[in-house]
Amino acid sequence: MLDGYHILTLTHRDASLDMLAHAIAPGESADFALQNLKAEMGWEELFYLATCNRVSYVFYTQDPVDQNIAEQMLAVLRPDLSEFVAQKTAAQMRLLHGTAAVAHLFEVAASMDSLVVGEREIIRQIRQAYDQSREWNLTGDHLRLLMGFTIETAKEIYTHTGIGRRALSVVALAFGEMLKTGLRPDARILMVGAGETNALFAKFLIKSKFSKVTIFNRSFEKAQNLANPNGWQAFSLDELAYYSEGFDALVVCTGATQAIITPALYRELLAKEAGKKVVVDLSIPHNVSRETVETFPMQYIEIESLKETANENLAYREQERDRAEGLIQQRVLMFRERWHERQVERSLAHIPDEVKAVKNRAIQEVFDKEFEQLAPEAQDLIHRMLGYMEKKCVAIPIKAAKAIALNTQKRHKGLSLPT
Repeated sequence: MLDGYHILTLTHRDASLDMLAHAIAPGESADFALQNLKAEMGWEELFYLATCNRVSYVFYTQDPVDQNIAEQMLAVLRPDLSEFVAQKTAAQMRLLHGTAAVAHLFEVAASMDSLVVGEREIIRQIRQAYDQSREWNLTGDHLRLLMGFTIETAKEIYTHTGIGRRALSVVALAFGEMLKTGLRPDARILMVGAGETNALFAKFLIKSKFSKVTIFNRSFEKAQNLANPNGWQAFSLDELAYYSEGFDALVVCTGATQAIITPALYRELLAKEAGKKVVVDLSIPHNVSRETVETFPMQYIEIESLKETANENLAYREQERDRAEGLIQQRVLMFRERWHERQVERSLAHIPDEVKAVKNRAIQEVFDKEFEQLAPEAQDLIHRMLGYMEKKCVAIPIKAAKAIALNTQKRHKGLSLPT
């Protein structure tokens, strides 16, 4: 069954963004931290997903899962957290098992559990996160199967429902809030970070014809790739502290695990300019320190402040959400069927090699003398006949085993599986 699938997650629905940051894997050492987590927890496979409004650990294990697993996980992954913070964070994390875990992942991929319901950016984020987890040797066949089915499910929901119609992304909402402040296209935009989120934000800047944009990034080459085609300036992140040309809006989103825009740095960036600035912080954890926000006059836009706008955006899609939930229930049943088929395939994976070995032994050992006396045309015919028999002999037991497994599943669960 699907009992081996589990999800441990913390989202914008259950916690503040500050708390979300406590559940994130350590930045630059995330690969080693997650590999160690997988080994220490005894999980067979692990998929790690961190976005602007959720942190999820999808894992596969046939061992019993302790209800206090969140505390255990944080103790291994984030030993830097105090006991109080770790316990408080763990208490807000949700643990889902089996079909509930599978259904939740389908909902996440279809953006039904997103801050902005219907935005399709989550599909790209899931794909990238899975590819990264696979490169770090965290995943295996069970999660490979689940991820493929998850993406298919999301595409089907977007195709057959209107849940994605007129939907906005978190970045689009943030950009819209920035425009409400009255910034004009000739405003000076200071962008810190050149990752996927800021690259998306840059597309909105381009569309609205903002021309005075300066980008700072840890990788200077990445900053150049984003800036040069648009005639913008690019600098290394190390040069940010020496920037003295002022700004009208500051857009920040990096992979840093602690605030990088401190009061001291912000004061330098102001270049002795007075007045209220616009600051957009789309990072988790926040890249602009709380002290900075409280010290200087600014129009501060961050993910938490977008929730009200996102809720208004949600009302349009409530009816489509109900339709999507119905599709997900069908897809969960279909995945259960596909999972059983895959287990049969894995259990019978040795059969093709054994049948091939029998065929080769017949020609090369048992009937080798008789075979050598045949004409080349006859030898070729026998090779083709045995090749045909080999394929059929492999297919028959696998097909029969699949039928038995599915009939057993229907009988035990009383389910009428979709075709």
